[in-house]
Amino acid sequence: MPTARILRILAILGSLRQVSSNTALLQAAIALSPEFVEMNLYDGLGNLPHFNPDLETVELPSVAGLRAQVRGADGIIISTPEYAHGVPGVLKNALDWLVSGEEFIGKPVALFNASPRATHAQASLIEIVTTMAGRIVPEACVTVSLLGKNLDAAGILAEPEISSELSAAIIAFTNGIEPSTATTPRL
Repeated sequence: MPTARILRILAILGSLRQVSSNTALLQAAIALSPEFVEMNLYDGLGNLPHFNPDLETVELPSVAGLRAQVRGADGIIISTPEYAHGVPGVLKNALDWLVSGEEFIGKPVALFNASPRATHAQASLIEIVTTMAGRIVPEACVTVSLLGKNLDAAGILAEPEISSELSAAIIAFTNGIEPSTATTPRL
């Protein structure tokens, strides 16, 4: 019997804030990931220089690291706050560094949202990811209402309704990464 391959998912937090609902959401997603999923949180957002097309051919270590992590991932989950009805600048900056490369093309992407009020950032992300030729997996995109609940990852895991919704999104995403598994969740 062949062994199932490990799916590598890169989780990208859309801001530099260390303690936030989006941080907690991604940390809970990592904890809820099934054993066939290796999910890692990208931690280099603050190390990326401002995007400059003149520097795209220069081997900048932080940019090369981002590109390598995206290239090595089977899928990407992005969870971001909304700043002034848009995507935070640091997240847009990271995505801009990926525009001219091939790492992002066709990459399955799920968008997680910790606030039902953050609709503008989500709509903007859909537009950006689609323009970059990423492949959004709609059934894996989820809005989990953490607004005002002040939950950390452990608190999210302790809430059955929230943790089951998040688990379902992760399974939907794994099925979207490998469509041949879509009929049977791989638990």
